[in-house]
Amino acid sequence: MLTAPAGLMIYVATRPVDFRKGADGLALLAKETLGHDPMKGVVVFRAKRADRVKIVVWDGSGLVMYRKRLDGGRFMSSHRGRRHAGECHAAVRASGRH
Repeated sequence: MLTAPAGLMIYVATRPVDFRKGADGLALLAKETLGHDPMKGVVVFRAKRADRVKIVVWDGSGLVMYRKRLDGGRFMSSHRGRRHAGECHAAVRASGRH
C-alpha cells in the first residue's frame, strides 16, 4: 500500500495519451502541455481504450511510473461529455477532501 503525504495534489489528465511514452516523456507532457510540474505532485494518465492508467510521481530521488491494466472493465471518468479549460485539473487531495 502506498501512503501519500497530506496535501499532496493528484492531477488527472482528462484526455487519453500515447501509452508508448515512458516516465520521462509523460513528465515532459505534463510540464509542457498540461502546465504541471510532476515533481510537485502526482499525474495520472489514461490510455485511449481506458483499460490502462500510468501514474507518474517524483519520489525525491527520481521519477517513478506505475502502470495498471484492468483484465476486465474500464477506468471510469466522471468528466465524460464535459469541456474543461485545461487538459489537466486537480482531482483529489491526499487528505480525502474533494
